[in-house]
Amino acid sequence: MATLQLKNLSMHYSAKDKALTDVTIDVQAGEIVGLIGPSGAGKSTLIRCINRLNNPTNGQVLFKEQDLTKLGGQSLRKARRKIAMIFQEYALIERLTVMENVLSGRLGYVPFWRSLLRKYPEQDIQQAYALLDRVGLLEHADKRVDALSGGQRQRVGIARALAQDPELLLIDEPTAALDPRTARQVMRLISEICSERGLPAIINIHDVNLAKMFVKRIIGLQQGVVVFDGKPQQLDDSVLTLIYGEEDWNQTEQQEQELETLREIA
Repeated sequence: MATLQLKNLSMHYSAKDKALTDVTIDVQAGEIVGLIGPSGAGKSTLIRCINRLNNPTNGQVLFKEQDLTKLGGQSLRKARRKIAMIFQEYALIERLTVMENVLSGRLGYVPFWRSLLRKYPEQDIQQAYALLDRVGLLEHADKRVDALSGGQRQRVGIARALAQDPELLLIDEPTAALDPRTARQVMRLISEICSERGLPAIINIHDVNLAKMFVKRIIGLQQGVVVFDGKPQQLDDSVLTLIYGEEDWNQTEQQEQELETLREIA
């Protein structure tokens, strides 16, 4: 049984403004799926509909056979504990330390008074240290987040998400603000952690070459509709044109490679 099933999922703001239309996708345990498509294709909306940050107009979101579109209040909060999200803009509390930000991933599991006083159980603290060690930030545990680089902040976001003990990761543009080398490092870290934990993930990613390098299944969205669902090696010029529109893809790829080489030299 798939960990996540989207059945005819739609998100329509109006008759003319349709962010998603009849999206049907299954995500298996341990599977990493890359979402690609032009700006406005519905990638971020799709991720936000899964965890109900946006309420879909129609369709079902079945997470471990439970329809999240039918839940509300405490039932929805309980289900969300197991769906962790990593944001493009990190969504960290910059005046707090790295450790405090990671421990905030436990807020759904501790009483209000503990979260207010930042008095977390010892088990949670030790888990946070282990996660910081895994993402390579153990020595920065007591630093304020606003003292970190963009790549380090994204690693804090990854550790915080893992502190939830999630059964599904939703990742929205994790490399958009990063240089090419750091972007590859972050994608490699996400891929390795998902593999180690058998953790399924959906990654909204704007960089097609990065998607090809680090995910085994790619879904292409165009105007809120799934127009491609397959393996990275199937992304030929005709498929990319279907997703993004007309372009000289061979020339574009060569220019991107040359630009990345220049950045690394600099």
